[in-house]
Amino acid sequence: MFNIITRRTLLDYAQRYPLAKTALFEWYHELILADFKNFNELKKVYGNASLVSDDRVVFNIMGNKYRLVVRMVFEFKAIQIKWFGTHAEYDRIAAASIPFKK
Repeated sequence: MFNIITRRTLLDYAQRYPLAKTALFEWYHELILADFKNFNELKKVYGNASLVSDDRVVFNIMGNKYRLVVRMVFEFKAIQIKWFGTHAEYDRIAAASIPFKK
């Protein structure tokens, strides 16, 4: 089981992007119960997930309409939500270095 930091951030993004709300909550519930030991195990289930620097993983949400950037520390079973937005918004950020923002 992963600890997702912070759930409140996810709720804020769900309010800001109501069309993605269900997909975000599905992602949350899947990951909170997951037991991935490393990125390769995650990739087997989330084939479109991408690994970028600083343990950051980018998830495609709703068929790639949205992107979710998180920091995953598999050793400690921790996920920190870094950023969420549309694919077009994602194209304007540096996922590898973007600081936490809501």
